[in-house]
Amino acid sequence: MLSHGQVVRLIFGLKLRELRQERGLTPAEMARACDVSVSYLNEIEKGKKYPKADKILSLSKVLGVSYDQLVSLTLSRRLEPISELLQSDLLKEFPLEMFGLDPLRIVELIANAPAKMNAFISTLFEIARNYEMRQENFFLAALRSYQEMHDNYFEELEQDARTFVVEHGVAATTSSPDRAQLERVLTEQYGYTLDRGGLVEYAHLGRLRSVFQPKSRRLLLRQGLSGAQEGFVLGRELAFNYLNLKDRPYVNASFPVRSFDEVLNNFKASYFAGALLMDEETLVRDLTALFAAKTWEPAALLALLTRYDVSPEMFMQRITNLLPRHFGLQSLFFLRFDQANASADYRLTKELHLSRLHNPHGNELHEHYCRRWISVRLLAELRQQPLATGAPAYTLGAQRSLYPNGDEYLCLTLARAGTAIEPAVSVTVGLLCDDTLSQKIRFAADPAIIRKEVNETCERCTIPDCEVRAAAPLEVERRQRQQELQAAIAALVNEA
Repeated sequence: MLSHGQVVRLIFGLKLRELRQERGLTPAEMARACDVSVSYLNEIEKGKKYPKADKILSLSKVLGVSYDQLVSLTLSRRLEPISELLQSDLLKEFPLEMFGLDPLRIVELIANAPAKMNAFISTLFEIARNYEMRQENFFLAALRSYQEMHDNYFEELEQDARTFVVEHGVAATTSSPDRAQLERVLTEQYGYTLDRGGLVEYAHLGRLRSVFQPKSRRLLLRQGLSGAQEGFVLGRELAFNYLNLKDRPYVNASFPVRSFDEVLNNFKASYFAGALLMDEETLVRDLTALFAAKTWEPAALLALLTRYDVSPEMFMQRITNLLPRHFGLQSLFFLRFDQANASADYRLTKELHLSRLHNPHGNELHEHYCRRWISVRLLAELRQQPLATGAPAYTLGAQRSLYPNGDEYLCLTLARAGTAIEPAVSVTVGLLCDDTLSQKIRFAADPAIIRKEVNETCERCTIPDCEVRAAAPLEVERRQRQQELQAAIAALVNEA
């Protein structure tokens, strides 16, 4: 259990080490400049000791920061998750000592992420078994943290995709590489055999789009895949080989994973596929033109989706890679909702939050997600439209969503109708409405974009007379009863 003093020492040490490394100073150089021993500096950086005021002043001068900046409890964005963890109740209340774990060691592992992330996840997995928690939850949470720490942009993977295109002579037909060329590289360079009928006998396995058989290097593809779906499968397989990613899943669907490396490598392969199919420079240019419009033009967004010949999910995930780096839009979230059929629940199957935890977020309490979210609303509207034959039906829209805490987000959503074997899906990118958004996306101020008050779930919502409420505000009522009970007890105690 960490005391307040330990938290202060740890945050100071983390900040000191990060600033020293940013200045390119070795521990010996730093110690010499501040007239302290290397061992003493090392103990400060590990959070074991806290220097006196005169030494802090000396450290601040060498690092070129103010005294107040050095002693504040605010860490950089890269280390912000660590600060939140240290100041949360997790390390204060969770019985780490019961499992023979030192909280300081846990903090040290987190501070060195992602290099030691796998060890950190393995340690938490031992705890998870005792509490009957699934290891996938830890692995996926760790992956999201990894993405958030890097603003979901990975320069090495972007460069790998560009290098691959040059090395293998892959030319773009419009904006995306020719799928026939990708298949050629897989078969000729990596010895694959593609079987587009190999999954016919396995329809009972549900949503499988592809299965890779490593012994025969045979890639089984489901019949009827769209060009976008097949292109993504080919891109991922190329990534596993080109990037030499050994620990990997062999199916496209979500199955229990064996290690964090497998989760991480699957993410890298998916990122590579997105960068391969949607070139960074080209897409940034197209997005710049889209955002320059003064009015919201859904057809322009749909045209980009058609031009790149990718799925809505691929497109929206791809722009979350580029918006922070190229447009300075770092406060964003990404959501994917699935609905198996018209009577099924809405399931939040994927989410990502950059900078800090945003609304909306996943809820595992079996409550009803707010029906005012555009993510849910478009799925409902899509269900009411007659399905056209051929390609899946799409719908898209924009909404400014105002949350009870005062945050407002411009939400852009693409939704796809369901099929006999796949659910209806909506994907949303939400962008915090601030000065940066106003400068970068001119149509954000378009009065034609609907503005709605929203909440998390119906059970926690205080919006009166909501036209789409799916459940009574039970949690609001429970909290109100609890407050009344506490007030009554307090009055009774004071009277006594």
